[in-house]
Amino acid sequence: MNYYKSPKNVEQYIQSSIGFDGTFLINKMGKYLSPKSTVLELGMGEGKDSEIINATYKVTASDSSPVFVENLKSKSPDFDVLSLDAISINTNKTFDAVYSNKVLIHLARQECKTSVQRQHSIMNKNGIVLHSFWYGNDTEEYGELFSVNYNESLLTELFVKHWDILEMKRYKEMEEDDSIYVICRKK
Repeated sequence: MNYYKSPKNVEQYIQSSIGFDGTFLINKMGKYLSPKSTVLELGMGEGKDSEIINATYKVTASDSSPVFVENLKSKSPDFDVLSLDAISINTNKTFDAVYSNKVLIHLARQECKTSVQRQHSIMNKNGIVLHSFWYGNDTEEYGELFSVNYNESLLTELFVKHWDILEMKRYKEMEEDDSIYVICRKK
């Protein structure tokens, strides 16, 4: 995705995300992870969630946007920050968890399936994933961006082959039940 490779678009995203972070989701993840577990965040953006995750776990922040990667490296030089796309996840590292907050929505359904399979291969034994999505079964376009939305049946289909689904619930980000998260454990 080239949208976030533009400093102007990154700045617009940062402004639009003021007041939002993944505290709710990260707290849900804590039910299944021990402190100091290793967590890969896919699509860390400006790094707000990475900072929250890193307070309890050992985070590796990642993004495909060179602008976001350089911004976080400058802001938090002690962080482990990787330039990764969410599809191929080209790293030799393994993790206890993979986390994303409305990042996989920017992938076509087949790309998301490829990502989920790749996540399985970089996961330590009994590792978990937590991903959030906009709720629905359609695709929406917002200028240069698109969102592939998911509901319970689409998420079950996406994860059931290689993962045990631990939790799947709708929640409110802006409007009642506009979002859904899924937490799964590696089979």
